[in-house]
Amino acid sequence: MTTEPDHYLTIDRNASAEFKDRGSRFIAFVSPVQTTDDCKLFLQRLKKDHPKAVHHCFAYRLGWNGNQFRVSDDGEPAGTAGKQILGQIDSKQLTDTMVVVVRYFGGTLLGVPGLIHAYKSAAAMALQLVPILQKPVEVMYELQFDYTMMNEVMMIVKQSGCSVLSQEVQLFCLLKIGIPKAKLEEVLYRLKQLHPVMVNKAK
Repeated sequence: MTTEPDHYLTIDRNASAEFKDRGSRFIAFVSPVQTTDDCKLFLQRLKKDHPKAVHHCFAYRLGWNGNQFRVSDDGEPAGTAGKQILGQIDSKQLTDTMVVVVRYFGGTLLGVPGLIHAYKSAAAMALQLVPILQKPVEVMYELQFDYTMMNEVMMIVKQSGCSVLSQEVQLFCLLKIGIPKAKLEEVLYRLKQLHPVMVNKAK
């Protein structure tokens, strides 16, 4: 049985690189993404920025476990573009990452081996330009507590490197946090020592 990882690899910035072959230009754009909506927006923006390009091929992988992905050849011969782009994302073991390769046709057909090489090279070149980050896998929890407890709760959240996803601060506070999996037991123990803080796993 494999244990689930405590960390995953991703990126936090955009980059682009260009590969040329016999007049055709392949411009790869890399972006950090977290949802399929992020992916759609990124693709729409590039289609708007490059309306004269003949193809906008892409691949993305999402989720800390990387189990959500999609590839598109956008009219290129099957398997020559999207699969090659995803292969480059996977070779760096990245997730929450999208690469779109925009092609301007140069008048000469490159053939299947030429296309495979071009899409693979463009994606690889762009991915070389972004630093890889290691991020903790987080477990979501909701905390409910009286406003007077705010400082103690926030101290634990900050010291443990938890991320705050949402907060409602009134007399009674509601906080949604992501707790790094590696520190889960320790954080829950410390939070439960604070009375009266209600700690529930977020749905």
